[in-house]
Amino acid sequence: MATTTKPAVKKPAPAKSAKLVKAVKTAPAGPTRAAAKTLASVVAPPVAKGNAKPAVKPAAKAAAQAPKPVKVKKPKQVRDSFTMPKTEYAVLDVLKVRASKMGNAVKKSELLRAGVKALAGMSDAAFADCLKSVPAIKTGRPKLAGN
Repeated sequence: MATTTKPAVKKPAPAKSAKLVKAVKTAPAGPTRAAAKTLASVVAPPVAKGNAKPAVKPAAKAAAQAPKPVKVKKPKQVRDSFTMPKTEYAVLDVLKVRASKMGNAVKKSELLRAGVKALAGMSDAAFADCLKSVPAIKTGRPKLAGN
């Protein structure tokens, strides 16, 4: 008994997807090639052969996955230097000891940041009085002794 089999007929891919596949194959390696592959897979998904199940669409996969939490960017840090009299600088050490006695060890930068917050929370009149109580000093690095 002779049996005949039907030859497998392939459907021709649309012209746009053929151009995209060619562009992907000829694209240089790197982020642009990856983007081209992604675009080609969205525009022309692979054709299922025989009784294979159809490919799941990317949109359906994205809807099934839980949304990723948005990462919060840390604020950019600024490094700065300043000049202050030794007597006022010594107050920072006194305040550090005072905070540690209360069970809250702090760094000098944390004390300064807390001071900035306290100033920001003052009324205009209290802020002006506080500024008037601080004498102006000459800025810059102190001269070395003997020069």
